[in-house]
Amino acid sequence: MTPVVLRALAQIEFDEAHDFYESRVHGLGKRFSDTVQRLLDRIGMNPKIYPIAKLDIHRAIVPGFPYRVYYYMETLRVVVISVFHTSRNPAIWQGRR
Repeated sequence: MTPVVLRALAQIEFDEAHDFYESRVHGLGKRFSDTVQRLLDRIGMNPKIYPIAKLDIHRAIVPGFPYRVYYYMETLRVVVISVFHTSRNPAIWQGRR
């Protein structure tokens, strides 16, 4: 399995989404976090499974939530650049790399 690491901004987005969902419904934040973690585990098992969104950056849909995980592959790890809400301007994640 390839290690998957979140860059600082991606971690902040992930944490903020968790907190938002948890503030709305008790347990929903955990469900969001668990769903994203399963997705990250799947990415780690096969980083090429998800399509390329732009250049060498892949896009994975978070099931059941309006989020996408954007990442790229390095030799020894996968780097997540964004845990991105789909209503936001994509130029935000596109400026990261």
